[in-house]
Amino acid sequence: MTLPRIAIIGFAHSPNVVGTHGTTNGVEMLIPCFQKLYADLGISRTDIDFWCSGSSDYLAGRAFSFISAIDSIGAMPPINESHVEMDGAWALYEAWVKIATGEVDLALAYGFGKSTAGNMDQTLALQTDPYTVGPLWPDARSLGALQARAGLDAGTWTEADMASVAARTTGDSLDDLLAADYVANPLRAHDIAPYTDAAAAVIIASERRARELVANPAFVTGWDHRIDTPNFGARDLTVSPSTALAGRTAFGDRSRAVDVAEINAAFTHQELIIRNALELPDSVRINPSGGSLAGNSLFSAGLQRVGYAAHEILTGNAGTAVAHATSGPLLQQNMVVTLAGDEN
Repeated sequence: MTLPRIAIIGFAHSPNVVGTHGTTNGVEMLIPCFQKLYADLGISRTDIDFWCSGSSDYLAGRAFSFISAIDSIGAMPPINESHVEMDGAWALYEAWVKIATGEVDLALAYGFGKSTAGNMDQTLALQTDPYTVGPLWPDARSLGALQARAGLDAGTWTEADMASVAARTTGDSLDDLLAADYVANPLRAHDIAPYTDAAAAVIIASERRARELVANPAFVTGWDHRIDTPNFGARDLTVSPSTALAGRTAFGDRSRAVDVAEINAAFTHQELIIRNALELPDSVRINPSGGSLAGNSLFSAGLQRVGYAAHEILTGNAGTAVAHATSGPLLQQNMVVTLAGDEN
């Protein structure tokens, strides 16, 4: 069966900032995103057929925190709404499925999180195995350092390779970056994405509705999500089989020489892992947005990668793009989305 053509037609996000004055329900961050999308597309709230959000009660510190976020949409008239306890990229996937089934034509997915409200390195330990790893409370940067060390010891990458990823974002020279002190050996500060607060929203539509609203829709050409074992000792941390499989499925028999790739990586070495898993050629522009290394906004970082990849097509800066989102410790779960404009 051939799926109908579905396209991303709008993207907005709040600034990725270290500390906001808003509450953890995300309303203050979400309202400007929604207003921008309405204005850009010339639509109103009631034109949206389906809403889906991605967030975390652990991050907000209370149960059913996503319910409060609906205040940013409005209570009346009632809406068709769903939620995933994942990054907003997974909410967008649900919206894509909703359109593919023919139930709706226009959907909005959003993700939000106030990372700086707590100690995220410790909070993320709750993602680990609750019997053998969780009780040790391993902080996220220490786990990242173990993964980086595994790659260095195996000769899969070097510290200079890691620094070259950071240099693209910081603009510093490799010598300056490599001269910095370690913060979690072998990770330096530039190897670790800073936690930030942000929300993001993406509008996705059926082909008919997309062509009514934008001149150059970013059509979804492939989409897949795969999971590796959560048992760190049962997998090679220097590779990402789930990303490789998701990439093979999403790309199919199409060329991987896309114009742009937006990769969701919280550490410099993780970008190297994902680039290798997706078999991206050197010609691909990687993270022109700055990527997650410019701001790791939990529960919207992956959705931002998809939004930025689509934005490159919507604005005519690219004909093809691929976006990656991840969830879980050390790249345990990975999503790959391929996009193309009309002529590609």
